[in-house]
Amino acid sequence: MLLVANCTQAQRQLPAFSNPVVPGLWTPDRMAEAESIDNPVANNVGEDAGVSDPEPAAVPAAAEKTPYRDNAAVVGKLFFDTPGGPSVCSGSAVEDPARPGRSSLVWTAGHCVHAGAEGTWFRNLVFVPSYNDEGLEDAARSNASQGQVAPFGTWWADHAETSSQWIEQGGPSGGDGAAFDFAVLHVRPPDGGATSLQETIGQAAPVEFDAPSATRVPAVKAWGYPAASPFDGERMFSCQDRPGRLSVNADQPTLYRIGCTMTGGSSGGGWFAENPDGALALVSNTSIGPADNAWLAGPRLGADAEKVYRAVSDRFSSGGT
Repeated sequence: MLLVANCTQAQRQLPAFSNPVVPGLWTPDRMAEAESIDNPVANNVGEDAGVSDPEPAAVPAAAEKTPYRDNAAVVGKLFFDTPGGPSVCSGSAVEDPARPGRSSLVWTAGHCVHAGAEGTWFRNLVFVPSYNDEGLEDAARSNASQGQVAPFGTWWADHAETSSQWIEQGGPSGGDGAAFDFAVLHVRPPDGGATSLQETIGQAAPVEFDAPSATRVPAVKAWGYPAASPFDGERMFSCQDRPGRLSVNADQPTLYRIGCTMTGGSSGGGWFAENPDGALALVSNTSIGPADNAWLAGPRLGADAEKVYRAVSDRFSSGGT
């Protein structure tokens, strides 16, 4: 979902992220109408670039147990407006080093907040933790209340950062720059109060910026809200697999790749692995997948990702939620 840019970040004036709250915009019906903006990459992407391991066998996506707040509380769904209409991605609540226990940071993919080289920031960007908490389907979901759809409320982003590489190279299709397809949001409480996202949902995930290479990670688990057929974006799913390497561009870092049948809409969803003390930590996010929906790939987080993370944390370190 990336294209090489014709200009660099320094050569064009970038508008600041702006996301004023529009009360009542994201109703349950409008959320249900939002569609994935993800476009699949070619099945043989990276075949001749750098070092890639053989394509993994497809791992069927497993429906997450309900209620989501008890089983995957940090996972939620992103909604935003693009020039083409309301769209969706996935995201994860993560710890804030400047505000231990009181984080309001959300991790997602760069292409879920910014259109890349040929575009700008998306608008009306919100995070809904434990979206559709009970996994309601069909008529039950259509008749669900705001509280059932958004049990912890709708959290508007008041700041977003993504990598300069995504802004310079990102686009609607391809694969170049996927190694830098990550973003961090800061979100505000639905009621305008002082309670943080972490305090509200009870959890926030640590982020690992020096996780081992794919060949040394025994397993990762990816979560998200797949919205493209055969899924409808209303329920949370996950895949667990031993990661392999995918090199989309020989000049860029190698990605993690796992077998997984989740589709568009799962982009931005967190990938988790055990850190040295045995706790689960976020090590990647869904970035790209092929047309046959057999696998997903995401960036291995390093210095560039930590720079984005620290920039958002530092911006809000002196106060506020």
